[in-house]
Amino acid sequence: MLRFFISIIVLFFCCSGWSQKAIKDSIKPSEKYGIRVGADISKPLRTILDDNYSGLELVGDYRVSKNMYVAAELGTEENTTEEDLYSFTTSGSYIKLGFDYNTYNNWFGMQNLVTIGMRYGISTFSQTLNSYNIYNTNQFFNEGNIPGDNTELLGEFGGLNAQWVEGVIGVKVELFGNLYLGASVRVNFLVSDKAPEAFPNLWIPGFNRVNNDSSVGVGYNYTLSYLIPIFRKAKGIEKEE
Repeated sequence: MLRFFISIIVLFFCCSGWSQKAIKDSIKPSEKYGIRVGADISKPLRTILDDNYSGLELVGDYRVSKNMYVAAELGTEENTTEEDLYSFTTSGSYIKLGFDYNTYNNWFGMQNLVTIGMRYGISTFSQTLNSYNIYNTNQFFNEGNIPGDNTELLGEFGGLNAQWVEGVIGVKVELFGNLYLGASVRVNFLVSDKAPEAFPNLWIPGFNRVNNDSSVGVGYNYTLSYLIPIFRKAKGIEKEE
């Protein structure tokens, strides 16, 4: 009888070990698919440090295939620009929609990203001309510029808008437990804009500074985001040659 029980115990452990190995071998490597949401951490920091600026941007993306993500940014900004000839305040909101393509081949278990992508941006805003000066062509005695006194030019001009396309290069690194730190550089191409009659749009929410001689601008962001996993998908394994 003792030998019988010993045989049963040995058989149990052998079968248990075999079944665990079979289950382990049957589990294929998989990757997480879901929604990643977060915010641009540079804008609140700039809001604290710069009295002429306040802003907030929310970011998100959704993985649709192995390397492709649909992405969006939604934000609001207010910025006061002070130059020699004028001072104005821009205030408004924007949305950017587009995609990111991951070019980085991760090791198993990693989900970092090095991406290239595009966005289409739309902004609605107002411009408030706070003050302006008229350039004095006679600067022989350093007279300076002449303060403008046309009050019709001063004040808020609303109902403005702009549209642009962005080329994006970015990285996202998983710090731990689905929490990601990211950064991106954007080259913006202004497609169209509606400006006040008195002066052009020199700063646009979401687009940043506008150059008089060019429709090209540059932007950036630094993000902290969290991935909400929805499902997992098996990752293909290449056979070693």
